[in-house]
Amino acid sequence: MSGGSRRTARSRGRSSPGEADAGESARGPRRPVEGIRNGRSRDHGPIRLRDVSLKTLLGLGFLASLFVFFLVNNYQWGSLREDAAVRSLRRAVTPLPAPRMMDLPQFQGEHQESLYWGTYRPHVYLGIRARTPQSLIAGLMWIGIKDGQYFLRHICQDSDDLSTYGWRDHNGRDYGRQEIVDHGLSFMTSFLKEKREGSGYGGDWAVRLDLQNTKSKVHDAEDSTAHLFFYVADEEGNSLGVQRQKFESRDSTLLAFGERNDVGGWELHLDSQEKLDAHFSGFRTLHMHNLSELVQGTLAFHARRTGQLRLPDAIEDSSNIIVVQISATVPAKIDIAFVSGTNVEGSSIDERINSLTGAMLSTRLEEKQGEVEDKYVSIFNIKDEVDSESMIVGRAAIGNLLGGIGYFYGQSRIALPKGFTQENGEKFISYWPAALFTAVPSRSFFPRGFLWDEGFHQMIIGRWDAKLSMDIIGHWLDLINIDGWIPREQILGAEALSKVPEEFVLQYPTNGNPPTLFLVLRDLLNGIRMGKFSSQETNEITDFLSRAYIRLNAWFQWFNTAQSGKDVGTFYWHGRDNTTTKELNPKTLTSGLDDYPRASHPNDEERHLDLRCWMLLAADCMHSIAELLKMENASAMDYHHMSKQLSDFEKLNQMHLDHASGAYFDFGYHTEKVRLRWHEVKVLDTVQRELVRETLEEPQLKLVPHLGYVSLFPFMMGIIPSESPILEKQLRLISNRSTLWTDYGVRSLSKMSSLYMKRNTEHDPPYWRGPIWINMNYMILSALHHYSQEDGPYRTTAETLYQELRSNLIRNIVRNYYATGFLWEQYDQKNKGKGKGARPFTGWTALVLLMMTEAYPSLQR
Repeated sequence: MSGGSRRTARSRGRSSPGEADAGESARGPRRPVEGIRNGRSRDHGPIRLRDVSLKTLLGLGFLASLFVFFLVNNYQWGSLREDAAVRSLRRAVTPLPAPRMMDLPQFQGEHQESLYWGTYRPHVYLGIRARTPQSLIAGLMWIGIKDGQYFLRHICQDSDDLSTYGWRDHNGRDYGRQEIVDHGLSFMTSFLKEKREGSGYGGDWAVRLDLQNTKSKVHDAEDSTAHLFFYVADEEGNSLGVQRQKFESRDSTLLAFGERNDVGGWELHLDSQEKLDAHFSGFRTLHMHNLSELVQGTLAFHARRTGQLRLPDAIEDSSNIIVVQISATVPAKIDIAFVSGTNVEGSSIDERINSLTGAMLSTRLEEKQGEVEDKYVSIFNIKDEVDSESMIVGRAAIGNLLGGIGYFYGQSRIALPKGFTQENGEKFISYWPAALFTAVPSRSFFPRGFLWDEGFHQMIIGRWDAKLSMDIIGHWLDLINIDGWIPREQILGAEALSKVPEEFVLQYPTNGNPPTLFLVLRDLLNGIRMGKFSSQETNEITDFLSRAYIRLNAWFQWFNTAQSGKDVGTFYWHGRDNTTTKELNPKTLTSGLDDYPRASHPNDEERHLDLRCWMLLAADCMHSIAELLKMENASAMDYHHMSKQLSDFEKLNQMHLDHASGAYFDFGYHTEKVRLRWHEVKVLDTVQRELVRETLEEPQLKLVPHLGYVSLFPFMMGIIPSESPILEKQLRLISNRSTLWTDYGVRSLSKMSSLYMKRNTEHDPPYWRGPIWINMNYMILSALHHYSQEDGPYRTTAETLYQELRSNLIRNIVRNYYATGFLWEQYDQKNKGKGKGARPFTGWTALVLLMMTEAYPSLQR
C-alpha cells in the first residue's frame, strides 16, 4: 500500500518474528509498540487487578501533551545552517500558493454541514467525531472474556482475535451498520445522523447497540452479562457534566452534557427497555489517544480496592472526558442519542430524542438500510452470474471502505537532511497544520492516509458518491507544497501517531509515490464524456478540475524533475539505498511495491518501467483535463507531446523490452550473483551473527530479468497495440503456471525469478515477491477486458483469460471472507490462496466489487 520507509515507505514496517504466521506486511508495524513510550498506545493485555496510580497515569499524559505541543510549535530555524539544503527544506514545508480545493463553493454550506459528524475514527471499533481540528469525540469500549481473562476492547488490533468486525453497510454520509463478533458476544453497532428543526450545526446522531450471545449455552452470569463503556470527550478541553442519577428507569436517561462553540449546547441520552446497571468516571486530560489505558487503569485500581470490576462513580474537577459503564444481560438493545443546539429555546429536545431512539430509530434504520441496498444494486448492477454470497461480500467491501473514512488533523514530520539536527535534538521539522479527510487501507494496521492507496480507494468511492470522492481528493491536493510534493503517508495528530513507531514517522521530500489519483480523475473525465453525470454534477466536476489544474500541474512537474532519469524521457524512483550491506536487493519503497526486485546496484542510470507508465497516465490525464477546460496554452500542448512521447511503442521497446521472451523489464546496473551470507560481528564483548550482502560479480548495465507486476505495466496501461505479436507473448507470460498464473490470481513475481519468495534481510520476509495483490490483479483484469473488446488476432485469448482470472479472484476472495470473516491485504499463492497480511483490509482489496460489476477504467486515448 501506500508509504518513509515502507518500512518507511508505507511506514508499513514488518512484523515481529513471533507474528510471522499471522501474515507479513511491510505497511507498518504489525502491532503497536509495546508500552506507552512517548505517549504512544500499546496493545493492552488482560485487565490485571493490581495497584494502578491514576494520578501518575494522568500526570504522565499531561506532561506528554505539553512535550508534543512544544515539539510541534517550537522548532528553531536558527539552529540550522542556512545553505541550499536548508532553503530546500524551507520550501518543503511551504504550501503551494494556489487557491485551496476545499474553499470551492461546492464544498461549503450544506455540503460541509452534512458531513460534519461521522464515524471518522477508523482506528477504533466504533468512534465518532466532527470534521474539525478539536472535536467532541465519542466511542465505544467493552470487556471481552477469553480463556477466563478480561480484555478491554477499543482500538482495532489483530491481537484481539475477533471472529469478525466491519461495516456491513455504510453510505459514507449519515448511516452505517457494523457487525462485531468477540468470542461469544455478538453485536451490531448502527449509526444514524439527522438534521431536524432545533438541531445545532451538523445535526444530531444516534448509536444503537444490539447485543446477542452466540454461545449455544450460557453457563453463568459472567457469560450472560456484557460490560460496555460509552465515552464522550472534548478535545478542546471544555468541561462536561454528568448526570449522577441511578440508571434504573427504562426511559430515556441523560448521560452527559456540555457546550461548544460549533454545536452549541449538547446532551447525550441513553434509552433502553432493558434493566441496566451503570457507573461512570470523569477525567481531565488532553491526552486522548491513551483513553484505553486510562479506563483500564481505573478499572484495575477500583477492582483492587473493592473487588468489583466497575468504574468508581467519581469525576475529577472540570472533567472533559465522561465514560459511562453500561452492564446489561444479553440479549439487550441500547440506544444512545446525541442532540445539539440544546441551549436554544424551542429546540424540541424531547421530540428529537424520541426520533433517535426506540421504535422511531428502528424505523429510520430499516429505511436507511433499504436505501443502501437499492443504491448498491442500482450503481453496481452486479452481473447475473455473481451469486448472492458474493454480492454480500461486495456490499461489505464498500461498506467497510466507506465506514473506514477518517478525519485527521495535524502536521506531518519532515526529515532533516543527513547531518542536521535541531537544538532540541529532533531530526525533523513540521509541515503546516492541515486536515485530511481520507479512506484508509486497514482499520487495524494502517488507519491513516496512504497516497498511492487512495487512488484505488477512490475508484470505488467515486462510483458510489462522486462528490464525496472529490471532497477526499480535494483534501489530498491541498497538501501539495510549493515544489509540488505530497507526503505519501499521512500521520496526522496524536491518535494517528500512537499507531506508528517513531522510526517510521518521518517523510522525505525527495521521495514520491505512484500518482494513482489520476486513475479516478480519468474516471471522472470519462464519465463526463459518456454523459453519466447530471448537468449539476458535470458543472461541479468541471469546476473541481479547473481549480485542481494548478495543483496537479505542480505535482506532475515535481515528478518530472525530482524523479527524472539520466536520459530524456526516463524516470526512476529516487530514495533507494545504494550503500546498504544488509538488503539482498535494496527496496524501492517509494514505488509502493517495496521489495519487488529492481537493479541490484541503484544509481542514476536506472529506468523504472512502472514509473514511466504512471507518468504516461498522468500526462494523458492532464492533457484531457486541458481539453475539457478548453485550454490552449503551452502547458496543454506540453502534456499532449509528453503523452505521445511516453506512449511511443517503439521507444518503449528500445528501452525496456526483452525481445526473446516478450517481457518488459527495468534497466540498470545489475547482477544476479548477489546473496546474503552469515557473518560474525563482534559487539563489545560478544560475537553476534548477522546476514550481510555479498556481490560475487561486477554489475553491468542491462535489463533486470525479474518477471512480475512491473513487467506488466505497459500491458496494464494499454500501451501495447492490439495487433502486436508482443501482446500474444504477454498473454502467454500471464497464463503460464510456471511463471505468474495461479488458480487464485496472478503472482506478484514469477516462480522462475531468482528472488521469488526470498527474504530481503534477516527480518524482512518476502512481500511483493510472490503473493497475490488485488490492486495489481484488478489492473491486469482491466487490461484483459480492454483487449477482449479490441479488434485483433488475440481478442479471443484475452477474453478467455479475462473470464478465468475474474472467476478465480472473486471465488478466492469470497471463500476467504466466509472462512475467516475478513478481506485480506494479500493472498498466499503457495497455500491455496489463503488470506495473509493485514486484516481487515478493505482498502484496495475492496476492488473485488468492481470485478463483480465489471467496472474498469478506460484505456482508450
